[in-house]
Order: sequence, then structure tokens, then C-alpha cells
Amino acid sequence: MREVVLYDYWRSSASYRVRIALNMLGIDYKTVSINLLEGEQRKPDYLALNPQGLVPTLVIDGRILTQSLSIIEYLAELRPESGLLPSDIAGRQHVRALAYAIAMDIHPICNMHVVAEVMTLTGKAEAREEWMQHFIADGLRKLEVMLGEFNGAFSFGDAPTMADLCLVPQVYNARRWGVDMTGFKRIVDIDGKCAELPAFQAAHPDRVRS
Repeated sequence: MREVVLYDYWRSSASYRVRIALNMLGIDYKTVSINLLEGEQRKPDYLALNPQGLVPTLVIDGRILTQSLSIIEYLAELRPESGLLPSDIAGRQHVRALAYAIAMDIHPICNMHVVAEVMTLTGKAEAREEWMQHFIADGLRKLEVMLGEFNGAFSFGDAPTMADLCLVPQVYNARRWGVDMTGFKRIVDIDGKCAELPAFQAAHPDRVRS
């Protein structure tokens, strides 16, 4: 396999998901840090790779891949035995629904550029924390109910799937912003089980911070 390169930001939830996936599959990769706080995602060289100016971008098999869930699904199809997506169509739908509930419903409205605009419009520095706590907690409340429909140690069954790759970074963000997690027993239990796995440990922001 040619060199695999991940354009990454250590605290990005989307990048965190892809790091876990690569680790689970045992794919060695080189990391190129894109510092979002310093605006490196807007530099012409990076925009030539990723016109959206977002992270992550993954260069693999001579292809340039963007959008974290699309990247994870590519990896799941590359290595079906990984279990990132279940083998049956109904199982895949359930895992996607859980992953999308996080990556498409919670994450976008809590993204850095969205919250920066909220602070500008309100003129309140404290609006950022209030916004994060409200929308993350609201999303996790709904996710907790969704997760209650399934049995197993993880989000869907007894092995990690794409749903868990989305859940863990979101829990990291929830704790970072001071969200009260006491009402999310299933979410906290799953996060704890994931934290015991080397692929998740190696992908943690504190391990890859640069």
C-alpha cells in the first residue's frame, strides 16, 4: 500500500473518528497537522486538497478522501472484516442512523465557525459555553433513547462500529464543555468500554496533540 496521509487537527471530532478507524484496521499513516485556530485550513495548498477547507482529509490508495463518515465507509468497504459496518443491510442502517444522529445533528451546530458566529451575533463571550451545553445535551438525550433500543456492550452489538467512532469524540466534547453526563448511563458505559481499547486510546486528542 502507498503511504497513507491524514490531514488532521488534534481536537477535531471528525479527525478523531478517522484516527480510530485507521487504528482499528491497523493501517499505518502519516499525520499532517492542520491548525484550525491559525487558519491553516484556508491556505491555498490545503484548499487544493479539500475545497471545503475542513479536516480530515485522507490520502489513501492514490485517492483524496474528504468527509469523515464517507472516509470511514470507504475503509469499511476496503476491510469488510473490520466490522465498522455490519454485514446485514438492516444492521448497517441502524449503525448509520446512530452515527448520523451525532455527526449530522449534533456536530454541525456545535462546530467552531458556527459558535464563533453565535458569539458575534450575541456579543456575549459566555454564549459559546451556553450554546455548546444546550445542543450537545439535547442531542445526547435523544441518542440515549436510540441506544436503548439495542443490546450489547457497544452502540450496536458486542464490537465497535462506526456509531462508536462517532460517539466517543462527541462524549469528549461534551465533557470538555461541561455537559452534565449523569443522565446518559448507556452513553457513558459505551464510552468507558471504548476507552479500554488500544485503537481508541491511541486516537485520543491528548495522545496526538501537536
